[in-house]
Amino acid sequence: MMTSKISATERSQVECKSLVSRWQNFAENHKAGQAINPWNDWGHRKVLDKNDPEYGRPVKGSLTEMRGKKAEQHVNNEILELCYWINQIGTPNEDGTVSITFGRLFDAYTRISDTLVGWLMRARKRGYVTFEGEMLYQGRDNDVIITRVKMPEYA
Repeated sequence: MMTSKISATERSQVECKSLVSRWQNFAENHKAGQAINPWNDWGHRKVLDKNDPEYGRPVKGSLTEMRGKKAEQHVNNEILELCYWINQIGTPNEDGTVSITFGRLFDAYTRISDTLVGWLMRARKRGYVTFEGEMLYQGRDNDVIITRVKMPEYA
């Protein structure tokens, strides 16, 4: 068997080349990242176009995009659960919708989540529920009718 020994000098040179290579790789990745950063100070900024479908969106495959998708799924699940409970304890209408007063929903739903009003506002923005007024307050708005117009299609 033949073994070759690497001298300390050769080992140092290999390690140094490895460090230089890793640093160059880091610098190139950083430069590429800064090229899409509109606030970089290098003078070669990417021009933003508000008509671009990617405008205001996180970089594809980034951690920000993954966190956004996870948050979106959480919101979808909460709205689905809210609509489910409106169906369970509300009164069905002839047109296929389901209605319930805010007071009754508040009493039942606060055992599940303490953010009922926020979820109601998100569900209304997406067209799943309707109710009068901008904000609902416990006590004052107990008689406001909340109507579940349609069920979310995601599960």
